[in-house]
Amino acid sequence: MDYLESLFPGLRGSGYAVTSPEDIRYNCLAWAAEDTERWWWSDEDSHWPEGAAREETIAAFVAAYGELGFVSCDGPLIEEGYEKIVIYASPDGTPTHVARQLQSGLWSSKLGQLQDVEHRLEDLVGSLYGHCSHFLKRERVFPPPIRP
Repeated sequence: MDYLESLFPGLRGSGYAVTSPEDIRYNCLAWAAEDTERWWWSDEDSHWPEGAAREETIAAFVAAYGELGFVSCDGPLIEEGYEKIVIYASPDGTPTHVARQLQSGLWSSKLGQLQDVEHRLEDLVGSLYGHCSHFLKRERVFPPPIRP
């Protein structure tokens, strides 16, 4: 826990919870897409939705999640019948992280190859992940769709 808090000082004293052990098979982008079997990124060596450009840009990330039914939205407020994700970005606008919102209003993140954590939206804002840049939503489907 001290290690996570040293990486993300906003977690310190926030009441966050570790919800899984470390796992190198998947990352935050995959976690946001509910895929725990593959590493997602826009590079050639990772899984990436076919309809999205392989670029490290907000537009490419929005397009990638658009392939899963997500559309842009105004912000983090819970909307009945929708699930939301947020793309974090560095000050220059490069995407750094994606988290998904839980029905409680808290957020769930896979921290690279480390653990999954439940946290407040602002807990990961800082020098490593930057700021909350773009929010997306899609209609909640029960059960969740099987990912390609």
